[in-house]
Amino acid sequence: MTAQHRQPLRAVAFGGGVQSTCLLVLAAQQRIDFGVFLFANVGDDSEDPATLDYLRRYAMPYAAEQGIELVELHRTRRDGSAETLYGRLTKPGSRSLPIPVRMSSGAPGTRSCTADFKVRLVGRWLKQHGATAATPATVGIGISLDEVQRVNNRRAMPYERPVYPLLDHTPPLRRIDCQRIIAAAGLPVPGKSACWFCPMKRPAAFAEMRRDRPDLFARACDLEDLLNARREQLGKDPVWLTRFNRPLHEAVPAAQDMLPGFDTTDDEDMTCDNGTCFT
Repeated sequence: MTAQHRQPLRAVAFGGGVQSTCLLVLAAQQRIDFGVFLFANVGDDSEDPATLDYLRRYAMPYAAEQGIELVELHRTRRDGSAETLYGRLTKPGSRSLPIPVRMSSGAPGTRSCTADFKVRLVGRWLKQHGATAATPATVGIGISLDEVQRVNNRRAMPYERPVYPLLDHTPPLRRIDCQRIIAAAGLPVPGKSACWFCPMKRPAAFAEMRRDRPDLFARACDLEDLLNARREQLGKDPVWLTRFNRPLHEAVPAAQDMLPGFDTTDDEDMTCDNGTCFT
């Protein structure tokens, strides 16, 4: 066991977005004490391609240069083969709906993706490296001051003790502060991170995807169609990737300079930026 893995273990839940990248910079500058960052990859076919590009082009090389261990975790089956979230959703004959699709009632469905592809991967790594209920790991979560309400949404596991370095900073840091810290370190500021088909995205995010990445938007529409074709065969109500209770290609037009009717402060945007998606 290396020195940085000796108890007490300290690791950051790294989402690949602004807040967790700010924590990476703060750790490199020795302003916070974390030598390990854990990125639970739900699948190269599932994560936003921009997030994976940023991770491999900027975050990983930067971490390596600074002597920080940025670990990419993947879900594997018992036979050792890899499993991805998109693969589970599209597997022939699958009835699984692990993402929080919108039901016909407007309510979000079950969100088992977080537990299966994030929480368990991070937890397994922590326990393999010495975290227990008696000696829990300290896990840094990148929640900034402008989203402090999300702190209470996080349920700690017995083997971990969550801390919030951006809130503990003097003064507490907002998202815009995080962006400035990243830029000052010479890194590009990352975009929001989430699965490209995540139903927790704001409609505005899908609208921007339709404008800027039409091929990816078309794939999201195709996935929604596939899920509903299966549900129709089972005699079940349709499900949606937005709250508008109709197909994505009808519900979300391509983004313009301004998006009338879309609330850009909507709390539904529970992306993985800060680790709250999976912790």
